Amino acid sequence: MEKKNNSNKETKVSPVRYRVWFMINTIFTVIYLIWRACYTLPFEYGWVSITAGLALFIVEFLGMFEAMIHFFNMNSVENISLPEIPMDSYPDVDVFIATYNETTDLLYKTVNGCLYMDYPDKSKVHIYLCDDGHRPEVKALAAKKGIRYFDREDNKHAKAGNLNNALGKTKSPLIVTFDADMIPQHEFLMHTVPYFVAQEMENAGKEEKDQRHIGFVQTPQHFYNPDLFQFNLFSEGRIPNEQDFFYRDIQVSRNKSNSPIYGGSNTMLSRRALEDIGGFYAETITEDYATGILMQKKKYICYATNEILASGLSPTDLKSLIDQRIRWARGVIQTNRKLHVFFTKGLTFSQRMNYWASKWYWYVPLKRLIYFMSPILYATFGYTVIKCDLLQILIFWLPMYITSNISLRMLSRNIRSTKWTSIYETVLFPYLIIPVLLETFGIKMKKFKVTKKEGPEKQENYIIHLIPFALLGLLSIIGIIRCLIIILDSGNMGPVVVLFWLIVNLYTLCMSTFFIIGRNILRKNERAMIQLPCTTRARDRYQINCITGDVSETGYSLLVDNPVDFDNEQGYLMEVKTERYTARLKGSIANVSYQKNSNKWKYAFRIISYEDTYDEYLQIIYDRVATLPLHIKSNSGSFDDLRINVKRRVATPFFENRCRPRVPMNVQLMDTSGKTYQVVDFNYEFLKINPGESEVPDKMTLLLDKAGELKCKLSHRLENGLILYELVNYPQIALNKSQMVFLEQWVFEEWHKYETEIKNQEVSKEIDAPKKTEEAQEFDETQLLS
Repeated sequence: MEKKNNSNKETKVSPVRYRVWFMINTIFTVIYLIWRACYTLPFEYGWVSITAGLALFIVEFLGMFEAMIHFFNMNSVENISLPEIPMDSYPDVDVFIATYNETTDLLYKTVNGCLYMDYPDKSKVHIYLCDDGHRPEVKALAAKKGIRYFDREDNKHAKAGNLNNALGKTKSPLIVTFDADMIPQHEFLMHTVPYFVAQEMENAGKEEKDQRHIGFVQTPQHFYNPDLFQFNLFSEGRIPNEQDFFYRDIQVSRNKSNSPIYGGSNTMLSRRALEDIGGFYAETITEDYATGILMQKKKYICYATNEILASGLSPTDLKSLIDQRIRWARGVIQTNRKLHVFFTKGLTFSQRMNYWASKWYWYVPLKRLIYFMSPILYATFGYTVIKCDLLQILIFWLPMYITSNISLRMLSRNIRSTKWTSIYETVLFPYLIIPVLLETFGIKMKKFKVTKKEGPEKQENYIIHLIPFALLGLLSIIGIIRCLIIILDSGNMGPVVVLFWLIVNLYTLCMSTFFIIGRNILRKNERAMIQLPCTTRARDRYQINCITGDVSETGYSLLVDNPVDFDNEQGYLMEVKTERYTARLKGSIANVSYQKNSNKWKYAFRIISYEDTYDEYLQIIYDRVATLPLHIKSNSGSFDDLRINVKRRVATPFFENRCRPRVPMNVQLMDTSGKTYQVVDFNYEFLKINPGESEVPDKMTLLLDKAGELKCKLSHRLENGLILYELVNYPQIALNKSQMVFLEQWVFEEWHKYETEIKNQEVSKEIDAPKKTEEAQEFDETQLLS
């Protein structure tokens, strides 16, 4: 997104290749649909085939029409540049944090983030906790943080009523809405307010009929924790959040038709626009979606940006995710029906098409069921669903299929692929079918369910949820076997496309099964993989300059060049600084490990005290874009998905609680009797020796120059033939500053010698290894490219 431009004119980004692929895919899709409609419907094969064939064609046609709408939008995305405005022109802003049953710990982080937002005159930023739970502890939090608190006598109209209550008690021209878990970054206001001010400056001197007014600016809803798809499928380092495609791509692509959706949070709105439509729309369970449509009917300009300016908490259990999606599905269908989106006055044709696509998306459960049952009906039960032969499939279906996959990946800027779309839709389709059908016929949900916004907890075992996937998987396997029998017995390759379809479906069902099985949540708080310069001291001897490996609300890790000894019974003060924040934390050592990829020692600490810097430490963690992927990684192939999930699920959990570094070395030390011993590893409290053929004593004293004597007592004999000795006089050495400094220096030097020796051996092996033939090298390059 462009920033600091001198105007708020729209900047078009439309690479030629995007338009070319869109046109190619459109042509092949139209040809495919004409062929399907005219030649493939099985009217002569009985009522089961006719019903299944028509159902498949209808969902294909509507699904491809929806895709064409999105592809048309995305082939020429209009990013809205951030205008520059005078610093004294920033108006008053009201910030509404809507809450119902969220914990005060969660609310604290959101309020804290709001208080740290930049603004030329912070007295113009008015923050309100809008509590529909009437909770004294939330009121106390507001008082503690110096912000206003609103509640009301009842919970009528749920969130819409809560926001309208706040709207009636405030007066600033601009309003920000945040969900209880959404923590804004410091530049949120500075990167949203200028759109409104610049537009009003442009309106100055114009007649009312020539003026344009902005209704809202929607920024992405981003998440600092992995969503369930990332987490349950061991893909938090491989794929973006499932919602990223909507907020960072589809939303922005709808700017050119003025049809971005108001998402309810991370949004700046105009009070003028809200009052013009009668406030937040209260007659549907998705008040945000309806409110945005009403603004656009009134000709207010609405923008979506792809700049991440706030991050929140994604649902952490399956039930919460299902409840959330049921509410969204019902709300969109309900809103489109109540507002008569397709026939109402005030919306353009493009806006109607986009809102129709928004509604049709929630019928994806029916589409998924039909996509699964169609090949099963043919391969397992013998019913014809599509009347065609293999050559026709290759001519009409294959070009459409290939160009659709390429177009989605390219136009989404590698945020989404057909494969991951299928996984997302398959996981949820069994639980959305009935609610979607009920809402279609006007049968409302009995009770409004708020999405749970709590931290991670143990993943439940949802065995009953596996039934639809197991049943469809069994039928698919039977179909695959029957297709193989037909191909092998008759030599007829006709069923090969159905076989491909069944295999793809079976893969998707396997991934959905892995998702439902879930994964145990071991951490209480999410870790952010942030590398920042920091300082600490080992036993208060000298300052250590290092970097953070990761940080969380309850712990942090430091990456240190050398294997320093931290006393695990002592608290250590660590100071970390950014350009904006400084935090001082006291932590106790929890674990030590060597990180081969970075050639550093990782020391993990539990936080004992925040040293009165808790607020700034929260900002260090959350005032940033989350350290999760924003694009699909290259190691996200289907085979990789299955391999990673199988491997990680069968692996035995391994936990270490080593509080001192285990340093490998290869050094000869002499004892007081003149006998020499080979030390192979050392961790300050213990050392291992390789006795070879020699007998070893129960006690011995090794000589170490300036560090004096290392008095050792035999601890036990290891299975690999090594002997473990306890260093009994280490506490006395640690208290002697000069001895301890020398001991550490000796450890560092011997470790570096050992590392150099190992690296030289590895290089020697590479040099001595026979060179590959040209054929083998060519094969490796092919594998790499694939």
